[in-house]
Amino acid sequence: MSLLSPGRGLRGASPEEMARAPEAIGWKVVAEVGGHAVATGAEGARRQVEIDGKPAPQTALGTVARVLWLTPAMDRLWLEGAAERRRFLDRVALSLIPAHAEAAMAYDRALRERNRLIRDEIRDPGWFGALEAQMAAAGARLAANRARAVERLAAAPPGAFPRADLAIEAEGPRDEAGLRTALAEGRGRDLAAGRSLSGPHRDDLAAVYAAKGVSARLCSTGEQKALLISLVLANARAVAEAFGAAPVLLLDEVSAHLDEARRLALYAAVTALGAQAWMTGTGPELFEGLDAQRLEVRESAGGSVVERR
Repeated sequence: MSLLSPGRGLRGASPEEMARAPEAIGWKVVAEVGGHAVATGAEGARRQVEIDGKPAPQTALGTVARVLWLTPAMDRLWLEGAAERRRFLDRVALSLIPAHAEAAMAYDRALRERNRLIRDEIRDPGWFGALEAQMAAAGARLAANRARAVERLAAAPPGAFPRADLAIEAEGPRDEAGLRTALAEGRGRDLAAGRSLSGPHRDDLAAVYAAKGVSARLCSTGEQKALLISLVLANARAVAEAFGAAPVLLLDEVSAHLDEARRLALYAAVTALGAQAWMTGTGPELFEGLDAQRLEVRESAGGSVVERR
């Protein structure tokens, strides 16, 4: 279901890795979303998308389906490197600003090309100037979208989970002219380092447990999970407010590190959103107090079987 949105889905896997092994015959997901027939799949390395029977770019999925998720791997968000937090922030921005995908892709393409020039020790100012102009234009949009996303999270109505104060930690300017100047002036340093050392690809997301004034990375495991749930719920509320419909929520092993009171608070918040939510757990006892359809997934000789309970 996460593949109904742009990107590599909640596992961050490549199209080849998703194909059943050893057959490697490809895969396809078909769904009806908001009155649209959506299909996406791959045979090999390239993923295709169709919307209402017509080929479409992957970024178009962001205008049809808005899917948010929370997985156990994300529990370490505040302890991992900045790249994971940027990825999280970009998912938030994409859910609120569908055009964010185009800005991110344009910036990444120009960044890869500039880094190739650096690795090959090419010093042609014309090539650098052209790529830096592209990076500056796309990077300014990227930075502005991230800032808007953080503002919308902050403006979302508070819930039962602790509020996180967010801030984007950036190195250098974020306007187009400033970015272009910074990239041009940093060519010598970048050539020495072997990569581009300034720009939105170096941003980080900082969070503080607002009620305690403590950085998220210093909080307990349970507090970090509660802060993360708080942000996902704030994101869902912001999406519902912006587009008039709640997103689809995929909450994998969501009850881990939550006591009974917080589990019930989460279920109440999801119910109040009116979102289609899919939650997984290791046993039915984790969902006591939640009025929901219950499915059991088990293995069989032919593969996985899903049964309604």
